[in-house]
Amino acid sequence: MNKKIDSVDNVENNEKPIIVAENLSKQYNGKTAVNNLNLTIKKGEIFGLLGPNGAGKSTVILMMLGLTEPSSGSIRVADFNSTREPIKVKRITGYLPEKLGFYEDLTARQNLKYTAELNSIPAKDIEAKIQDALEIVGLDKNKNQLVATFSKGMKKRLGIADVLIKDPELAILDEPTEGLDIKIANQILDNIKILNKVKNITFMISSHQLNLIQKICTSIGIMSKGKLIGEGKIDNLGRGLFSGGKYIIEIELSNTPQGIIEKINELDKVVSVTDIDNVLEVTTDEDIRQQLSKVILDNNLLITKMNIKDSSLEEIYLKYFKEE
Repeated sequence: MNKKIDSVDNVENNEKPIIVAENLSKQYNGKTAVNNLNLTIKKGEIFGLLGPNGAGKSTVILMMLGLTEPSSGSIRVADFNSTREPIKVKRITGYLPEKLGFYEDLTARQNLKYTAELNSIPAKDIEAKIQDALEIVGLDKNKNQLVATFSKGMKKRLGIADVLIKDPELAILDEPTEGLDIKIANQILDNIKILNKVKNITFMISSHQLNLIQKICTSIGIMSKGKLIGEGKIDNLGRGLFSGGKYIIEIELSNTPQGIIEKINELDKVVSVTDIDNVLEVTTDEDIRQQLSKVILDNNLLITKMNIKDSSLEEIYLKYFKEE
């Protein structure tokens, strides 16, 4: 992936939603694949849809692209109804499926040319767009090579080039690094970050891989058994799912006299205080670290550590996915 993309410092990160799903459900033969899903993804985000295989992620994508109709509810992409206006959705959306479908007896260039023609890209622009896309993914030297000779990693990179040909507002990537070695996977993730920043492409990445979602996404939705069990910024999800929206502030002290616990308990917004081997876990309704610091320092005690405890994605994954 060799093409240099100049940094742009002032790309607008529009807060307007690009994807809005409302009460979205899908049944197949009496079985519920997606259950009353409500989801909002803002323009300019790299959003991760995390869940084990069979959680309903692929069904959500199919409804998003207008490839299958919801049983109830609705989904809109860039304010287009995916069910009633699928062609408009497809014009602004690039899709990388988990299983790629290139013509293996054609070259990389020929496959991309076919995609460009399908998307009504003017003939005079096609070759330049092909060259640009192949340079971004580092396949420009392989453009006249038959796809049948490509490795799995090269095919994934060609898949991203295929997405980029149409200059999408939204790119949906289903398991984009599945089965790839670490070096190639990291190259793909680096390119996604650059394209998001420089071209303001919104990415929705569907995966069951925790490490992938943690590396690249700032906001995620977690699916389990057809339901969206959590959505938001990664740093806040643990608090929402495990602590009922409350903060747990960890304070490590050089020693913990009983009097300090009583004084902390007297603070407004404090729900409870637990002492575990000189580490206090203070449950609060708000982030009151400043007030806590003052009380502790006023009592001539030394704070060696203070932080908000957040459950990791690993904890969330184990809690909700162990029975999948």
